[in-house]
Amino acid sequence: MAAPVRRPQRATTRRTVVFYGKACGLMAGIAMLVLMIHDGLGAGAAVLLVTLVGGVLAVRRARAADRARLREIRAARSMEIGRYHAMNPREFEEAIAFLCRRDGCRDARRVGGAGDLGADVTAVAPDGRRIVIQCKRYGPTSKVGSPDLQRFGGTCYSVHGAQVAAVVTTSVFTRPAADYAVQQGIRPYDQNALAAWASRTGPAPWM
Repeated sequence: MAAPVRRPQRATTRRTVVFYGKACGLMAGIAMLVLMIHDGLGAGAAVLLVTLVGGVLAVRRARAADRARLREIRAARSMEIGRYHAMNPREFEEAIAFLCRRDGCRDARRVGGAGDLGADVTAVAPDGRRIVIQCKRYGPTSKVGSPDLQRFGGTCYSVHGAQVAAVVTTSVFTRPAADYAVQQGIRPYDQNALAAWASRTGPAPWM
């Protein structure tokens, strides 16, 4: 209960510091202009004024561009997740194999099916490491639990010889599942990480 309360406080503190920093900078600029005009340095004051205004406008344009880029990224990721939710499990596995090939992996193929022992996609990363991926095409209300990760953890290294092991899902991981993945060196890719990978706005599981 305490953590969610502290986060807004820290955010508010940062915003306050930024606000007062900007205010102090603006006041300092105005004071300098007044002093320059008072000392008869009108031309210098005009140059300083133009510089200050230009700087403010440049910052605003940069922020607007950043916001527009962020909107584009969110839209692209949302569209990718929608596509994967519409697939059946086999199609999802094929799609993950395609992403591996798209991003430079060799021998990327779907191997999932009866008796796959947890390996749905295997590939060789651009740097030569063997990748083993388990795919979980779950609905938005289902989570990948710790038992799923434990079954995969029992085979990905010892049976499949993975050098990079990942579980990729259209959903999210429970906290115990995420903790187990960290302990075992398995890379948990939830819907957000998958969407970033698919839309080229985030890293692939082997990076």
